[in-house]
Amino acid sequence: MATTYLLLAAVFLPFLWGAGLLLTPVKEGPEALAAQDKRAAAFALSGIVLTGLVTLALIVLYAGGEQAQLTLLTLTGSLRIRFALDGLGVFFLCFIPVIWLLSGIYSLEYLKHEDHRKRFWGFYLLTLGTLQGLSLSGDLVTMYLFFELMTLVSMPLVLHTQSHEAVMAALKYLLYSMAGAFMALFGIFVFYQYGGGTDFTAGGVVDAAAAAENGGILHLGVFLMILGFGVKAGMFPMHAWLPTAHPVAPSPASAVLSAIIVKGGVLAILRSVFYAYGAELIRGTWVQTAWLILACFTVFMGSMLAYNEQVFKKRLAYSSVSQASYVLLGLASLDSVAMTGALLHVLFHAIMKTALFLTAGTIIYKTGKTRVDELTGIGKEMPVTMWCFTFASLSLVGIPPASGFISKWYLATGLLDSGLSVFRWLGPVILLVSALLTAGYLLPITIHGFLPGNDYDYTTLEKKDPNLRMLLPLFILAALAILTGVFPGGIVTRLLALTQAML
Repeated sequence: MATTYLLLAAVFLPFLWGAGLLLTPVKEGPEALAAQDKRAAAFALSGIVLTGLVTLALIVLYAGGEQAQLTLLTLTGSLRIRFALDGLGVFFLCFIPVIWLLSGIYSLEYLKHEDHRKRFWGFYLLTLGTLQGLSLSGDLVTMYLFFELMTLVSMPLVLHTQSHEAVMAALKYLLYSMAGAFMALFGIFVFYQYGGGTDFTAGGVVDAAAAAENGGILHLGVFLMILGFGVKAGMFPMHAWLPTAHPVAPSPASAVLSAIIVKGGVLAILRSVFYAYGAELIRGTWVQTAWLILACFTVFMGSMLAYNEQVFKKRLAYSSVSQASYVLLGLASLDSVAMTGALLHVLFHAIMKTALFLTAGTIIYKTGKTRVDELTGIGKEMPVTMWCFTFASLSLVGIPPASGFISKWYLATGLLDSGLSVFRWLGPVILLVSALLTAGYLLPITIHGFLPGNDYDYTTLEKKDPNLRMLLPLFILAALAILTGVFPGGIVTRLLALTQAML
């Protein structure tokens, strides 16, 4: 019974805290508004901490062998709102509140130059609630509900500044996400009609008889779910919302969009393929081949676009397009080792990309510089910030012993042993080319930042590193990017067992 209450609290506490902030009337006058903004920030962080503690209790109970499931609402005889605690959900719950808290601490300082801070905190909490609900969804209907809610409550984070560019970017984000969700909904209709029950089961629930009789329509259904949910993960051909939305959103929002919300699409694909349809339904079919082609193309295309992009946050957004498809490539292989690398990259990319976007936000906040070609000498002005950026960049490139090297190692070795004919070698080649391009679009920022050359005017040099509220999250994230690569053993063991159960 206690676990059931914790299950509800983990999902609905952020909703209650966020709704409380949004429903509070806005104060009039600069002094009253400033005082309200401070209270809103403290209230929001207390909600994130409390959600994190509840989530930690759930994780500890699950590690001790506790199981939990709850049907909250029955819509029809077989359509329900249902929550369940399992290994995949616990994996995502391990890092979502942590990233949310670190970005929240950073926001205390960053939001000082933004208006409508109370509104930001309200939707920031609501978005956390949707991700918690997505992680704990026990069936397809519940997952789809929270997936749609995730789009609706995160869109205000994109349009926060209310500039013309922000409004248009938010509309693009909404339209792309809704189009993808409608494709996925068709796949859910197909599964409900021909596949079996909607509850999640590791390995899928479609039996051999149903697959043999309705294989064609089931293949179409699962492909549309991969394509539809892949929109949120930035997979080609519907990736364009990412580089449009990130540059206009506040940097803490960009960080969680790239690090976590993109992973919401990955989680939905994981649930659809491995917990509903089942991997065996698509193994060796046109669905797997198409998925592999799209993932490989997105990895390469995203890296090339990032390499050629000069707007700093837009470069990081194109990088997220590429890096998220590392994960999709590993999942599409249907190989346990490559899938382990994919899930490792889910975690490591969340850490690395949060650090990179918060670094970009720090530079914008302190200097107003938004383009890469303006950052010559930035390491002299902001050395601590740029060292954090450098460690996160080395990890994203995949330099050992940083965490990115570990995930890419498992991805490459799993693909080589997967028996996928051309993709068993093409996949690792594309990963290597992408890593070289990643080095090409990240490391020159560090090199030119710390070694600006003889033309740099040292007489105007001024130290601009921010205060501890902005630096502490960067310290922690940069350290995690390295330490999770140095000590990956426990994580790898658990994820290997999880991926074997999925297959």
